[in-house]
Formats: sequence, C-alpha cells, structure tokens
Amino acid sequence: MRFVIHLLLMIAVALGIGFGLSWYALNDGRLFGGAQIGPWSAWPDVGSAQPNPYTRAHLARAASLQLGLSEGIQFTATADSAGEPLTRNCTYHLGGTTPLATFWTLYAVDSGGINIAAPDGQAAIRSDSLARANDGAITLNVGTRLMPGNWLELTGTGPFSLVLTLYDTTVFSGLNGSTNNMPVIEREDCA
Repeated sequence: MRFVIHLLLMIAVALGIGFGLSWYALNDGRLFGGAQIGPWSAWPDVGSAQPNPYTRAHLARAASLQLGLSEGIQFTATADSAGEPLTRNCTYHLGGTTPLATFWTLYAVDSGGINIAAPDGQAAIRSDSLARANDGAITLNVGTRLMPGNWLELTGTGPFSLVLTLYDTTVFSGLNGSTNNMPVIEREDCA
C-alpha cells in the first residue's frame, strides 16, 4: 500500500512540475525563448523560419498574426518599471527613447487583447505624429484622465497591457540593435 501512495505522489509531483513549467513557458517564457527588457517582453524568434518549440507554442496559444523577422517586433508590458501591474485607475508616464526603427506604434489592450482606447480618441500613438523633446526623447501619458502633451486615452477599469510594435528595426539582429533604450513606464497617480 505504501508503494502505491509513493507512486501516486511521484506522479502528482511530476504532473505538477510538467504542467507548471509548460504554463510558465507559454505565459512568461523569459527562460525559454522570450526576452525581457525592463517591463517590456518580446519573443525574438516569432518571425523566423525555424522558431524554437517554445515560440511555436506561444504562437499557437496566441493565435494572432505575427510580424515576419524582417518586418519588426512586438514588445508587451503588463507592469510598470517598478514592477507594479498596469491598471486603468492610475495614470502612467512613458519617457526616454525607443530602439532604432523606421516606424512604431503604441496601444493598450485588455486581458482579452481588445484595444481599450477611448472610442472618440486615437486608437494608438504613432511615432510619426508624436511631439518630441528637443533631444528626440519621447514623453507620453497613458490613462483615463486628461493629461497634457502626447496622451493615449483609455476607457473602462481593470488591468491592461501596453503593446509597442517596432517596424523595420534591427533589435535582436546583432546589427547595432541596442535594446538598452526602451521607454520607462512610471506610475503617476491613482484614483
């Protein structure tokens, strides 16, 4: 009887570890093919001809159209630079620079991947319609309350994610593709 209990316990532990690591690889994935730069995460192999198995599993789970390797890369942030989850009852300031890219967009989505920008406002902030500082740095605000300058107005309540898509970029290519200059996400105030 003792043998059966130990066998069942070993099977339960093996299944728990196996399913736990699979869930981690598909959701976070930093150790299995994903890249984390500050609060921003990306899957660099997503557009390659032979992505690693974890990237393939992530693509199958996401079921969305992805950019090709030469077209660009998509970064997602679910937390601010201090590690606190992004929530719509707070306002956020993004500052700094972005990696070299021909064009980029920034938009906000809910947990279901639905754009949560205000219906009468911009659906996304684009690099070609952005007021910049004299040194070329970006400064933009995200939130449900009116803010000065570049502003992405959100609607509703609850958590959200920011999606920064860089088009025609050299990030992760080894050709002067620095990722040290990703925008910083700072929490301003909360209601």
